[in-house]
Amino acid sequence: MRENLADTARELDEGVRDVRGYEYAVINDHALFPFKYADRPRPLERARLAANASPTRRRMLLSHGPEPQDGLFPLGDGLTTEEYEKLHETFEALGASTKLVCLFFTADPENGIHVIHWGDAHLEPDRTFT
Repeated sequence: MRENLADTARELDEGVRDVRGYEYAVINDHALFPFKYADRPRPLERARLAANASPTRRRMLLSHGPEPQDGLFPLGDGLTTEEYEKLHETFEALGASTKLVCLFFTADPENGIHVIHWGDAHLEPDRTFT
């Protein structure tokens, strides 16, 4: 799906950006981020990032996704680790102001896409989304 979105963006003279070898359609400073969360129809609430998801996918979701809601206490500079900071750095290829639009979907080879949802998605510590 990611490749199809990038090809369509090119056809419409919209932006396509390469992030570590993968092309993403970028329209009006919004990167389209397809995310297949199941091979069969499932409720969106069941969407979960795989435990072995690449650091690039995590970083895209954390750095270009919506800001997290306020936690129990603010994370000041002294309370974060270098690894945490790296996961929250934006990708230069996308630009710091580019926001992510997640396209959550279920699909299988025989039936194609069953359902698709789009919008902002914040990655939670338990790998679920809000």
